[in-house]
Amino acid sequence: MNGKQRAYLKSLANTLNPLLQVGKNGISDSFIKQLDKSLEDHELVKINVLNNSPDEAKDIIDEILEATGSEFVQQLGNKLTIYRESKENKKIEL
Repeated sequence: MNGKQRAYLKSLANTLNPLLQVGKNGISDSFIKQLDKSLEDHELVKINVLNNSPDEAKDIIDEILEATGSEFVQQLGNKLTIYRESKENKKIEL
C-alpha cells in the first residue's frame, strides 16, 4: 500500500465508528473470527481498544495484522484502523 492509498483510506475512516472493541479479554479467537468477518463485509474496520484491555493499542497491531492478513492504516489514541480487500464484496477501489 502506498502513501496515497493510505491517505485515501484514512479519509474514509474519519467518518467510521469503531465496529469492534478489545476489552479485558484481549485478543481472543472469537475476536479474530469476528474481525475477519467484519473485514470481509466492510474492508475498512476501526477497532477501539478499551482502557481495561491488558494490552496497549500499539502492542496488538502486529498480532491483529498477522492473524487477519490485513494492512495497517492508522492509529489515533486507542483506535486502530485496518484494511483488507474483500474477496467477494469489494467496495473500496484503491
